[in-house]
Amino acid sequence: MTRRQMRIHVFNELYFKSFYEDGDFEKQCELYLSEEEVEPEDAEKLRARAEEIAKHFPELDERINSVAVGWKTGRMSRVDLAILRLAVYEAFYDGEIPEKVAFNEAVELAKSYGSDESAAFINGILGKLSREEH
Repeated sequence: MTRRQMRIHVFNELYFKSFYEDGDFEKQCELYLSEEEVEPEDAEKLRARAEEIAKHFPELDERINSVAVGWKTGRMSRVDLAILRLAVYEAFYDGEIPEKVAFNEAVELAKSYGSDESAAFINGILGKLSREEH
């Protein structure tokens, strides 16, 4: 499985997280991954990654909110929020993925799964975060 495929699956799991409680979330992830015919060993890695990112939601949301003037996480679409959380985690918490790669992949996810405005919105938020960090 490629990194991009893994990222898409994790994004979907993070998106589900915004709808379901913990027990239901796990069931929905299992159902999704079985429908996608993800190999069991890959499914376990994907679930673990999504759970790790979810543990950081408060910190990730705080970082996003610090630069999202007028669009705090509570007002964002669930798709955009899932993409932003994944990108911020990959850029600032995961030592294996360069910031530029994480941000570019987030914009690509937004083009595929978000609204017409999602890519520009996400690019703007991530650009502000990047400038703030450097």
